[in-house]
Amino acid sequence: MPRKVTKSLQRKVNPDRRYQSILVQRLINKSIKNGKKQVAERAVYYALEKAAKNLKSENPQELFEEALKHISPDFEVKSRRVGGANYQIPFPISGHRQLHFAFSWLVQSARARKGTPYKERLALEIIDAYNQTGAAFKKKEDTHRMAEANRAFAHFARS
Repeated sequence: MPRKVTKSLQRKVNPDRRYQSILVQRLINKSIKNGKKQVAERAVYYALEKAAKNLKSENPQELFEEALKHISPDFEVKSRRVGGANYQIPFPISGHRQLHFAFSWLVQSARARKGTPYKERLALEIIDAYNQTGAAFKKKEDTHRMAEANRAFAHFARS
């Protein structure tokens, strides 16, 4: 099995029913719990509609894409052992992996909120991501801060 995920290994995700968007479908797939896809689908559609209503936006899909841009990381740090010491080395990331982190952080931070149903928490987290606040955005900022702090070790990435 190859170490890198090549195009041939990536699954093709079909667009969702309502918005015909692959990004919305990927959020639905990340939100699934116990194999209940319809429950996740209803929660995501509700969250998108509520977020659009709160932000007075006409198009929930555009709002969601903008929120995703705000929480997608540009860098990550990987641990690498060099001469008996472990260094956190920053690596740029792009495309599929950026979105993977964005969806994961969005769903994790929505689930971490307590006191309301998941669909409400997801809506609030999407609104926060759009406004560049909230737990998912903080996670991105922490990742970038860690990469910036360890920029001195970037030369280890090439060796």
